[in-house]
Amino acid sequence: MRSRDGLARGEGQGGGFVSVVRENVASYGDQRYFTFVSEERGPGRTYRETELGFADLDRRARTLAARLQGYDLQDRAVMLLYPEGLEFVSAFVGCLYARVLAVPAPLPELDAGRSGRTRRIIADADIRWILTDRAHRGILEKWLADAGLAGEVGCLDTETGVGADPGDWSMPDIGPDTLAFLQYTSGSTSEPKGVMVSHGNLLHNAEEIKRRIHGRPDTVGTGWVPHYHDMGLLGQFLQPLYLGCRYVFTSPITFVKRPVLWLELITRHRATIMLAPNFGYELCLRRVTDRQLEGLDLSSLRTAKNGAEPVRPATLRRMVERFGPVGFRPDVWMPCYGMAETTLLITGASFGKGAVVRDFDADALTHDLAIPLDDPLATGHPGERATRRLVGNGSAVTLDVRIVEPESRVVRPAGHVGEIWVRGGSVAKGYWRRPSQTRETFHAFTADGAGPYLRTGDLGFVLDGELYVTGRIKDLIIVNGRNIHAHDLEEAAQSANPKARTSAAFSIDTGTEQVVIVQEVGAPAAGETPLSELAARTKTRVARAFDLPALSVVFAGRGAVRRTTSGKIQRGLTRQALLNGKITQLATDLQPVVSKQISQKRD
Repeated sequence: MRSRDGLARGEGQGGGFVSVVRENVASYGDQRYFTFVSEERGPGRTYRETELGFADLDRRARTLAARLQGYDLQDRAVMLLYPEGLEFVSAFVGCLYARVLAVPAPLPELDAGRSGRTRRIIADADIRWILTDRAHRGILEKWLADAGLAGEVGCLDTETGVGADPGDWSMPDIGPDTLAFLQYTSGSTSEPKGVMVSHGNLLHNAEEIKRRIHGRPDTVGTGWVPHYHDMGLLGQFLQPLYLGCRYVFTSPITFVKRPVLWLELITRHRATIMLAPNFGYELCLRRVTDRQLEGLDLSSLRTAKNGAEPVRPATLRRMVERFGPVGFRPDVWMPCYGMAETTLLITGASFGKGAVVRDFDADALTHDLAIPLDDPLATGHPGERATRRLVGNGSAVTLDVRIVEPESRVVRPAGHVGEIWVRGGSVAKGYWRRPSQTRETFHAFTADGAGPYLRTGDLGFVLDGELYVTGRIKDLIIVNGRNIHAHDLEEAAQSANPKARTSAAFSIDTGTEQVVIVQEVGAPAAGETPLSELAARTKTRVARAFDLPALSVVFAGRGAVRRTTSGKIQRGLTRQALLNGKITQLATDLQPVVSKQISQKRD
């Protein structure tokens, strides 16, 4: 709870977020703990649960912090390259204790092209030390040597506390403006940007989340989101430390291999909250069998957070239909909206109220006007109007959220689409060593001089107090003066094609705007509809739904749709791969000008 002066825990005293962690260590010791679930090697499929109590975590963190202080790394950035597990948690908290800027990143997978991004982050953050576990130190040292970084960047194995003692640690001077860590954005640009998150930001956003989810010490969470993703880092590790509660997690790979494990952990640990991007719930819907439903009990859940990517109305409905018989209630849904630049949470649905889902006039939305179909302003016969169903992302707790026309910077009234701007204590300090981009993104002022605001780059509107996110500015497709959002086309394509795994929609400039949808599909079984016929059918249905005069559809195999490390669709990279001939086409229905441009690019 907030004190009478409105401060979150830790805001009114020295030590920042570290003070809150140490308060909970003193209060609960090892009675509060993290549980990591890993798959055992060998025949069959068995899992092992390993616990790390808060007191043990504190001891490990102080040991590492003492070592880091010996290296004189205060306010310097170090990269954390770990597999999912408890050692990462200890290392991250150790960095907080030492006032060292942790930079969580995925382990570089040299055969997947991810190591290039890791090298760019090393250069951008001026990394001189990489923290890792014992098993990966040698592998990373070889990778550094191959990358020409040996002698410039060293590796520190945090599992080996040679010459360090937790009693050697001394608490550094930490205030609200002291930087806590750098969260590198998961976008696809060649220059990744490090968001500077302060201890004040952490405390403010942790309190925002606590109040929205009604978080308590008896909260029990479950998840699998990667620790280098803002939802994973803040939601799975830092929020439990703020609340003083338990958390059970597994790795994304273990979850993907067997999604029902997530639901089994909820059942076994009587979890009260689960969180994931929308695709995690979709994976459960596709992969959990009728037989696996037996023995599940999801009735302990109070909250199911869904964020980090567009929330699909069909996913919310189908989850309740599918898992309602084993206790999944509609009132647990909490669609959320947030981003690394605001530490994490911006808005969320009200606790215990479930999701707000409404139908809007699709044609009006293409002209930036949100008219619910039950509104008298909606024109035409209800059966004749194109409909767009949207999920509300709730409201902010204390943050100031405005909808602003991007060019004129005029604040738009309720029911009008514009860019989402945010102001408040959760908004980060800016981008690491990027003053011009920081000014452009974090220091925006409205036409009447209000600010500074963060420009999110997202489009949306507010209606009846509820924020609806309609898409990204950069993913907006403009056809004949109408604004069409890429993820709407993708959702329609998914509904039109039962064989689709995932879709990416984008435009190609051929002199006129040409809309292209790339879908990952599986090979047809005997007797199934041929892919060429299915592509034509998908094209017809989507073109009709959005009144598109020109649409092209490409069917391809798994991996054709490019994604970030956190699973977000990279439409620009997918477009580039298609034009460069790097996508193997299984079937197509292309406009002649699109087919010609693809051929020319290949040549």
